[in-house]
Amino acid sequence: MSDHVEVAALRARLIEVEKELLTTKAQLGSKEGSYSKENATSLGNEDEEHIKGSDAEDRSAPSSIDHGKDDAEPINNSLDTSIHNLMLLSDSALPLGSFAYSSGLESFLAHHKASGAKETNLSLFHKFLKLSIQSVAYTNIPYALAAFRNPTLLAELDNDLDASTPCTVARRASIAQGRALLSVWEKAFSGTAKQRHKEHDIGEVATATLDLFSRDLKISSLSSPPSGIPVLNGHLAPLWGVVCLCLGLSLADSAYLFLLNHSKAVVSAAVRASVMGPYMAQTVLASKDLQDLIRGCLKKVWWLETEEAGQVVPMLDLWVGRHELLYSRIFNS
Repeated sequence: MSDHVEVAALRARLIEVEKELLTTKAQLGSKEGSYSKENATSLGNEDEEHIKGSDAEDRSAPSSIDHGKDDAEPINNSLDTSIHNLMLLSDSALPLGSFAYSSGLESFLAHHKASGAKETNLSLFHKFLKLSIQSVAYTNIPYALAAFRNPTLLAELDNDLDASTPCTVARRASIAQGRALLSVWEKAFSGTAKQRHKEHDIGEVATATLDLFSRDLKISSLSSPPSGIPVLNGHLAPLWGVVCLCLGLSLADSAYLFLLNHSKAVVSAAVRASVMGPYMAQTVLASKDLQDLIRGCLKKVWWLETEEAGQVVPMLDLWVGRHELLYSRIFNS
């Protein structure tokens, strides 16, 4: 019996609350109506053009009350084209074939077995990543910077880099990725890049240089004997510098992205080699240590001439070169 009484009391109270809510809404509506009438009367004394202008501003301005957003300026979608191209070149889906290479990591791990709790595959990886970035910075970045600064020297820089790369496996990987980048340029980037270049500017010179290099490379591949030395090779570093110049990237962004992409390739190889998981891989790429390492290496080689470029980690050439001698392997280098 008491339960029925409580239910009846709750229903009665609910009806009273609903009536109070309806009364409050009616009062608010009447106040808003009177307020709008007062505003209309006061605005009638002002200039009509001023009223129209203010109405236009109200329509164009974003409403923070309606949409729940801050009173911030609208998003600026007129981003520079170079930022768009920077994102394209940093995309892991860029078909350069870098996923097929471990840059010597697989051979390094095979020749350095983890000895215990203090030395694991993960600690060995961090050691290798630091050495690999330093090696690439001193052997490849000077050629990428030189090609960016003077794209007309592309063929000469390509030949010099080929002569200064004694490791056959590293040389083959550089050529394969460089030619893949040249194919991506011809099939995807060149049409859009040529539209934004003005006549006789540095971008047009770089584009013409790439077209000429691509033509000569195809002729060299067809005319050179199998046992002969090709006139052109198509190494990645100098081609990277010229392509970045054509796409409107800055010199600093081009160099930083080159080392970052190399780091991403090595980290990706570590994931597939079961050294770490994908979340740990992203932690490594996002770490401040990696950023400081890349910036520090770039500072050291920024004004390094190509004649002074060379291998600073000699053992890395041995690890990369011995990759083909492994009993089983999952990477090309």
